[in-house]
Amino acid sequence: MPKIAEIEPTPNPNAMKFILRDPLTWGVSRSYDNAEAAKDDPLASKLFDIEHVTSVFYVDHWITVTQDGKADWQELMRRLALPIREAPAADAASAQYAQQAASGAAVESLSDADKERLDRINQILDDQVRPYLQGDGGDLYIVGIDGNRVMVHYQGACGGCPSAISGTLAGIESLLRQIEPDVEVVAV
Repeated sequence: MPKIAEIEPTPNPNAMKFILRDPLTWGVSRSYDNAEAAKDDPLASKLFDIEHVTSVFYVDHWITVTQDGKADWQELMRRLALPIREAPAADAASAQYAQQAASGAAVESLSDADKERLDRINQILDDQVRPYLQGDGGDLYIVGIDGNRVMVHYQGACGGCPSAISGTLAGIESLLRQIEPDVEVVAV
């Protein structure tokens, strides 16, 4: 059962980041934008059962919960703390298997050239973008590559944050244009 070490606000005023002493996963992120998507995840389902919760994102030692802007954060955080504390800690072996299965399925349909592009793009994102997004309670992943278009999806606090959709997206496109001058980055 993870213990909450700290609770931090994020740049998104409707999202809070809970930092945990014990991991919920080992490198496998879970992101849900509604209760229906979270129905098979016991922790996320319990969080969506709490009024005003609109998204849940977690990985390793932290979880970000976004609300609709209508709840008092102090009251909502007290209600969110119980299911977070009751969640089981991660099992490293099963998490590693799940991560390998998920990453393999995502790239199977890409050409060899696009797989290489994806690796280069992910390396830049891993080095220069994701640490900052994760520090703010969010993340992003590449949904697909279609010609010169790279489609990304924001998770956690970044999902509903205006600065992620505008400023961060432009910054990512600028970074990627260093290796692919004609690339266009689109949030989906």
